[in-house]
Formats: sequence, C-alpha cells, structure tokens
Amino acid sequence: MKKYLLFITILLSSTSFAQNKDEQAIRGILANQTKAWNKGNLNAFMVGYWENDSLVYIGKNGPTYGYATTLNNYKKNYPDTSHMGKLEFQLISVKPLNTNHYFVIGKWHLTRTVGDASGYFTLLFRKINGEWKAIADHSS
Repeated sequence: MKKYLLFITILLSSTSFAQNKDEQAIRGILANQTKAWNKGNLNAFMVGYWENDSLVYIGKNGPTYGYATTLNNYKKNYPDTSHMGKLEFQLISVKPLNTNHYFVIGKWHLTRTVGDASGYFTLLFRKINGEWKAIADHSS
C-alpha cells in the first residue's frame, strides 16, 4: 500500500507541473532557434518568427518592422559564426495570456571569440493557422 501511495503522489506531483502542448511547442521553437543559431543558420533561426511585415523587433536602436528587415538586421549584425558565437537561452517565464497568445521572458547569452554578449528578451507569441509564431521581440 505504501508503494502504491508513493507512486500516486509522485504521479500527481509530476503531472501538476507538466507543460501543456502549447507551452511545449513554444519551448520547442526556442530550442530549434538555438540549434539553428549555433549552426550559423539565420534563415532556420527565423522560422520561429511571423513571416509578415507587421513583425516587430525592438532592440537598442528602437523598433523595426517586418520579417525581411529583421532577418537582414540579424545578417548585418552577425555576419559570420565568430560574431554569432554559441547561443544559450535561459527561460524565466512562459505564460499564456489567452488561448492564442503567450508571453515569454528570458535571458540570452552568446559565447564568442570576438567577446561574449548577453541580455534579456521578451517575446509575444501568437497562434497563427495552428502554429505558434513570435510576432514581437524586445531584446536588450
């Protein structure tokens, strides 16, 4: 009986902290972005973003708009793998706002031969045609 109760207790505590499928999908997108970045593939990294002119990216120089602009800025600021380095994300919070939006807070770190860089980010994800896409990114 004790073993059975222990099993039920472990099962209940592990499922109460389980991530739902939407949160798992968003965490998966960020994991795939990390892999793509660390391979030096900015096009694959951008798959997590909304491919639309309304995508907003806010960095140290203020907001810019559009998928193509965001990709071109990444290519300009990270022209090669020495500037890209190795990316690590540390997720602080992944919270649903409603059934179609998630808000993510995290920390990023680049380990690079040209000097490490790090900062924080917030992402707004929206479910579009059944897929989660980052529609707004504020990185500092």
